[in-house]
Amino acid sequence: MRKLLDDEVRKRGRRNVVQSRSFAEMLARTLSRYQNRAVETAQVIEELIGLAKEMREADRRGEVLGLSEDELAFYDALETNDSAVEVLGDETLRAIARELVKIVRLNTTIDWTIREDVRARLRVYVKKVLRKHRYPPDKEETATTTVLQQAEVLSADWLRETT
Repeated sequence: MRKLLDDEVRKRGRRNVVQSRSFAEMLARTLSRYQNRAVETAQVIEELIGLAKEMREADRRGEVLGLSEDELAFYDALETNDSAVEVLGDETLRAIARELVKIVRLNTTIDWTIREDVRARLRVYVKKVLRKHRYPPDKEETATTTVLQQAEVLSADWLRETT
């Protein structure tokens, strides 16, 4: 079961950085408690099954929110900031996620992760979108960094689709 969950976490890592991190931490925490003999085997199995169910629910979240898989990945990158969720709400975060997908898709090239000028320009575009929607300034830098990490992961797939 661990191998299946590890594979699922790795698969998510190719599409959604935030979800992958979250599920990897939960899996590591559960396995660590088991290895330290803090929980019994039956309880670990229950927790692993619960983790698998959470992963399935995470897949359905995009449908519920009305977001594509790519948009959901950016939405998750923005949602890591609790104050942004409280201040902006779901609707605004969805609009930002949709806008970010468009901007990132238009501005990513094969070498954008290597060329600092292209990366800097994309950073500016992301910050403009966040400011336009009044994303909390104190969390803007963290959100920008997470969005760019997410863009790196997704842009590889986007570039493969176009070639």
